[in-house]
Amino acid sequence: MEYPVSVDENGVKFKPEKMEKEKLYHCIFKNKAILVFKDSQDVMNCYEIEEVDLVEQIKKIDNDDDLEKLFEDYLKGNT
Repeated sequence: MEYPVSVDENGVKFKPEKMEKEKLYHCIFKNKAILVFKDSQDVMNCYEIEEVDLVEQIKKIDNDDDLEKLFEDYLKGNT
């Protein structure tokens, strides 16, 4: 399945029709992590992270399940 978030020289591109509800997606654009999810009411939510250490950790993530684990650990202070 095609990943619903992509980046090119013009910016971040979203394909909400390809997103699962309540699943977190991510990409890196201009040294910022962009996080996106579609909630249960089909509203897209987008967040931008600029914290350098956290962005570097996000860059190493291979799949979105690992991304959610990273944030769980981050919120608990384990990273």
